[in-house]
Amino acid sequence: MPSPSENELKKRKFWRFLTLLGPGLTTGAADDDPSGIATYSQTGAKFGYGQLWTALYMLPFMAAVQEACARIGLVTGKGIAAVVKEHYSKRVLYAVVTLVVVANTINIGADIGAMASAAALLIPIPFAVLTLLFTATILILEIFTNYKVYSRILKWLALALLAYPITAFIVHQPWGTVLKASVVPHIEFSFAFLFIITGVLGTTISPYMFFWEASQEVEDQKEKHPNHNGKPVVSRNIIHRMRLDNNAGMIISEITTWCILLVGATVLHQSGVKDINTAADAAKALEPLVHSFPNAGFLAKLIFSIGIIGLGMLAVPILSGSAAYAVCEASNQNASLNFKLKQAHGFYGVITIATIIGLIINFVGIDPVKALVYAAVLNGVAAVPLLFLILKIARNKAIMGEYRSGLLSHTLLWITFIAMGAAAVAMFFTIGR
Repeated sequence: MPSPSENELKKRKFWRFLTLLGPGLTTGAADDDPSGIATYSQTGAKFGYGQLWTALYMLPFMAAVQEACARIGLVTGKGIAAVVKEHYSKRVLYAVVTLVVVANTINIGADIGAMASAAALLIPIPFAVLTLLFTATILILEIFTNYKVYSRILKWLALALLAYPITAFIVHQPWGTVLKASVVPHIEFSFAFLFIITGVLGTTISPYMFFWEASQEVEDQKEKHPNHNGKPVVSRNIIHRMRLDNNAGMIISEITTWCILLVGATVLHQSGVKDINTAADAAKALEPLVHSFPNAGFLAKLIFSIGIIGLGMLAVPILSGSAAYAVCEASNQNASLNFKLKQAHGFYGVITIATIIGLIINFVGIDPVKALVYAAVLNGVAAVPLLFLILKIARNKAIMGEYRSGLLSHTLLWITFIAMGAAAVAMFFTIGR
């Protein structure tokens, strides 16, 4: 039998690598949700190339935070809320769960509103009707269908995000300026700058991602490696697989972030658009992609809307699901998207309540696009105390054993905590200035 060629070996390695991808890739994809797209677009429009550097500098910290969360799930066989319940006081547990539920519910509302606004660019249906339709569709699919199949379908819609990298490279770019801005940090001590950078940090290093990836690692391992004598099966190979998956997801996420920032800066800021007030304003960033086609404005809106709707349909279940994991782990209830409704009433009850409250938020008079940025800023503030807790758990030998954080991981987590805390404090300090 002839030995496989070099090309065949490369293909096998590539497909083997793809089989390793799971919770980390899904989490990274969900990170560029409607809130992320709006925040990065607004950042590029308002400050031009001034915050391009954040994509590069956030990558190692984002990867370190998510790796720690995934490792906690793998080693303990429990979600973060369950670990907090076992090792910390009820006061800490309730504070953690409250932070996650509140931040996620507001984010859900902002994402539903953004999906409705994006759809309204294409079809003449009232905003209120669209929010109701999206909410009902998401709940029905999340509760009554297999989430893995559902998320697999939605990932194809997320390919609309490729429009941003393509646009970034087909428009004329001052590459010397762009590369310098991507590497050399630029900071302004103004409320507007610090507000939006807190949002950029918050939509990139978000509380829901902490809880989601940890819980998904637990579920993934239960399927692949059933517990041995009630304890999770952990090995160096399993940890290595998790790190590959996590790093791949975070790298893809940050490349996309950089491209959205760049497109916002080049297409919007350079043409005088400094503030994004509507979904139509945000969609204009993609017009250079289709400028040679008839009705280019409509095509740009179509591509933008597909991306927002697809990513919203993927992200809202993750937001409500991570809130449900936190509540049910804290109250000893069944928590899994693999369960049927009758097996996990509490879990799906939290998902339903959080989603409906998110829907209601859209009727308090906040502009849907602005709400996305506000949600990102809230995440940036809420992430700070949760980061402190995660770095303590990940370093705790009694909890993590031989897989506790090493010096590099622990240092990166501390720097992330300090940087995000400083951004939030500086933002509040500059209010009114």
